[in-house]
Amino acid sequence: MKRSGFAPRSKPMSRGSWSRKDAPLPDTPLRRSRIKSRVKKPTVEQGSKYLAACRSEACYLNVKCPWTDWEDPTVVACHSNQSKHGKGVALKAKHWFTVPGCARCHDWLDNSGAPFDQKCAVFDAALARWEPRRARKMGIEQLEIE
Repeated sequence: MKRSGFAPRSKPMSRGSWSRKDAPLPDTPLRRSRIKSRVKKPTVEQGSKYLAACRSEACYLNVKCPWTDWEDPTVVACHSNQSKHGKGVALKAKHWFTVPGCARCHDWLDNSGAPFDQKCAVFDAALARWEPRRARKMGIEQLEIE
């Protein structure tokens, strides 16, 4: 039993007069504005030097681990979670706002239920201790970092 009221076509529909072949070319150019230049993003090489500086360092966060001067194999670069350092939705902070942190302290910084103000205070203190050391290690001026 056929419920639709349409009968099958005996031949395909013909092409209308609106086809592209018959349309006149537009008088105006398709692009109405200039192509906007994009802001140059830092390359992987430029950011990786800050991440490489964190390797073979002690943990600077010192929340879940005791203060040590020895090299911890779990130390990685911990990025800031503060918007003033470039952090946003689906964006990491800029690479120069990183500090070396062990796996336990990094987990505390990113995943714990600690108050955000406390995390910011710990990170800012660690960054203040780490920046002069990183500047000496990388051989750069302190003004370039700020």
